[in-house]
Amino acid sequence: MDISTKEDIEVPVDRVFAEATNFDHLERQIMRRGIELRRVPTGTDGDAGPQMAWGAEFTFRGKTRKASIALVEQDTPNLLVYRSLSDGLEVLTRIEFVALSRSRTRVAMQVALQPKTLSARLMVQSLKLARASIEKKFRVRMAEYAGTVEARLKQA
Repeated sequence: MDISTKEDIEVPVDRVFAEATNFDHLERQIMRRGIELRRVPTGTDGDAGPQMAWGAEFTFRGKTRKASIALVEQDTPNLLVYRSLSDGLEVLTRIEFVALSRSRTRVAMQVALQPKTLSARLMVQSLKLARASIEKKFRVRMAEYAGTVEARLKQA
């Protein structure tokens, strides 16, 4: 199952990419949503790069779940690719940054869910039944995030 959306931000691509790779800020935002998150040592001294990884613990559908998340590809300032594994479900998140002009950036995000177990297949199947609702929430959250980033970066 794939979900994708794109948003335009009135900020240069370099600044948008820098904000998307401000991992300390992103980690604080995630933890505010009730998700336990810890950076996993990878031998890169915490520098942003393809070896960054996190462990997460969260509640989904009334059950505590664990996930491992890794930044698997980074092409500054054009691309970030994350790979997540949780309970037999692999999630690939691809975020592309395209400079539309010197002061305008398009951020395109694609999330691909790939079930690896029977229980994960059943979960993805139930998500497919609610696909329209999930896609709408995804677009709204992406638009909110883009608006927040644009406002913060324009003030700075």
